Amino acid sequence: MRNKKRSSGWSVGQIAKRAGVSVATLHFYDGQGLIFSWRNEGNQRRFDPSVLRRIAVIKSAQRLGISLEAISAAMSNLPRDKAPSTSDWKKMSTRWRAELQQRITQLERLRDELDGCIGCGCLSLKSCQLRNPEDEAGDTGSGAVFLKRNNKGVNG
Repeated sequence: MRNKKRSSGWSVGQIAKRAGVSVATLHFYDGQGLIFSWRNEGNQRRFDPSVLRRIAVIKSAQRLGISLEAISAAMSNLPRDKAPSTSDWKKMSTRWRAELQQRITQLERLRDELDGCIGCGCLSLKSCQLRNPEDEAGDTGSGAVFLKRNNKGVNG
C-alpha cells in the first residue's frame, strides 16, 4: 500500500539539481544501495527529500578520501527512509578518524623520505623507498634478476 508521500516524491532531476550532482551519479548511488528510490505509477524514479542528507554525507566522506565501500558499510546500518542524524554522522566519522590518521601518518612518512630522493634521482631502484619500498630483489643486484633465475622466460 502506497502512502501519498511515497507515491509523489522528488524526481531524479530535482534531487540532482538540489544536491549538485549528476543524474548518473544518483543512478549509481541508487544501484550501489547508498541511496534509495522507488518507481511511481508512470515508472519514474522518485526519491524522498531525506535522500539529500544521505548524498551530503556521501559527498563529504568522499572529499575526506573515504572509499564508497567504507561509506556503504557505514550507511548500511542507517534507516533507508530517514535522513542521517548528527549522531549518525558522529558514529561514522569516529570510524573513519582512525583510517584518516593512518593515511596522514603514511603521507608524513613519505614526505619525510622525499628528501632522500634528491641524491637518488630515481636511478637507484635498490635504495629508493618511494619507488621501490621493501624491495626484496634489491639485494640480489640490478637488472632482470627474476629472468636470470628462470631460464625459461617470464611465463615459464
